[in-house]
Amino acid sequence: MLLKYFYDEKLAQASYLVGCQATGEAIIVDPSRNIEAYLKTARAHGVRIVGVTETHIHADFLSGSKELASRLGATLYLSDEGGEDWKYEYATEYQHCFLRNGDVFSIGNINFEVVHTPGHTPEHISLLVTDGGASTKDPLGIFTGDFVFVGDVGRPDLLEKAAGVHGSSEKMARMMYRSLQQFKNLPDYLQVWPGHGAGSACGKALGAIPSSTIGYEKRTNWALQYDNEDRFIEALLAGQPEAPPYFSMMKRLNKEGSQQIRSIAAPLCMEVSIDIVQEWTEQGIVIDTRPASEFATKHIRGVINIPYNKSFVTWAGWLLEYDQPIYLLACNADVADMINDLQSIGLDRVVATMEPYIIEQEGESDSRVMKYEEVTMDQIDGSIQTERIYVLDVRSLGEWEEGHIPRAKHVMLGHLQEQAHKIPHDKPILVYCKTGGRSAIAASLLQVHGFKEVQSLVGGYEEWNKQKKLRPTRDAK
Repeated sequence: MLLKYFYDEKLAQASYLVGCQATGEAIIVDPSRNIEAYLKTARAHGVRIVGVTETHIHADFLSGSKELASRLGATLYLSDEGGEDWKYEYATEYQHCFLRNGDVFSIGNINFEVVHTPGHTPEHISLLVTDGGASTKDPLGIFTGDFVFVGDVGRPDLLEKAAGVHGSSEKMARMMYRSLQQFKNLPDYLQVWPGHGAGSACGKALGAIPSSTIGYEKRTNWALQYDNEDRFIEALLAGQPEAPPYFSMMKRLNKEGSQQIRSIAAPLCMEVSIDIVQEWTEQGIVIDTRPASEFATKHIRGVINIPYNKSFVTWAGWLLEYDQPIYLLACNADVADMINDLQSIGLDRVVATMEPYIIEQEGESDSRVMKYEEVTMDQIDGSIQTERIYVLDVRSLGEWEEGHIPRAKHVMLGHLQEQAHKIPHDKPILVYCKTGGRSAIAASLLQVHGFKEVQSLVGGYEEWNKQKKLRPTRDAK
């Protein structure tokens, strides 16, 4: 048996290739939309991808199942659990096999037994894997998708928060409890291969280790320590992170089927021109992907800063609209990777790109050129105390509740565009987050919404907290 692990760090998403080397056949489990890595790995190991399967209809990334079925003729092995509202509508266009609890299917000599594990979603299944070519006929592991992670379990509230199924959170949490009781009865030696790692919004305390065992999870996973259903539900629903708005779009596209990547028009690469960028700001949304420190010093009016780093996809999903044209100010060397990242969550409307050094050609006296200040606590502490500035915290609600700068107001970054009209314009705005990354994005959004005097706190709340602890010592001296 061949097992290969693929991990998208930006989405904290895991997928797998399982191959039977005796027959030269393979299946992909929970594939991401860009399937090139699977094709390359399959070729390198001399196996042919004949199947693709999913543990559930995903909310946080666009699946590559349809891509594999349409390009390779791979058979779709998809859940038939959860009721009529949770069916894969596109599957009947391809060779497919709908799966229910207890079903078994094979890829070569590798057998997969379906276990219905609702809780994260109604249709969720896990897959027990047995290597038919091994001396033992016992299963060796289980693909758990978004059911059980290393150190955590899938959140039950996404149907309500992302798909609009009102009142479903507690119902799904009760399903999760019962599924976990079933999970506890599986052999301790079974390996656990989850669908996500640390950083995913599909849970609240995911571990960074890529795999585990059932025995280890029974000893260490907080969710498996409960024998009281009501207490478990209370703990599971508490403190779940905000659900990005793009999750609802992913649910729909993964259910109905998305367009093939090959059918998406490539963006135009434009010659540098500030006039063209200004036209873009009227037609859609323009993203400057430079580091925040460079953007703060000098940028074009009407442009939003989402630096190209590990959080790029997350904030693109929070802040970009699916029906808007997208324009990128990005280095040509990074454009292909950026487009791939955006397409991983279905943001396919990248119309054109331009090198960001355009801004270096313009003087600061040009009304089309802007900047904002990056300030330290020492520079603005007096203004905070006397309330001469409006202090805005853009961290998550959980971070805010754990502690914040006195007199600050809270709007989580992902909701800032819709809440910006409620923020007064009569004072300079100081925006902060944990360390400064999110506040930089927020500062650019505020400027797009017409705020003139915007400042971003260097080091964020962590630096403020550090300085607060040092002040008594300074005063004593």
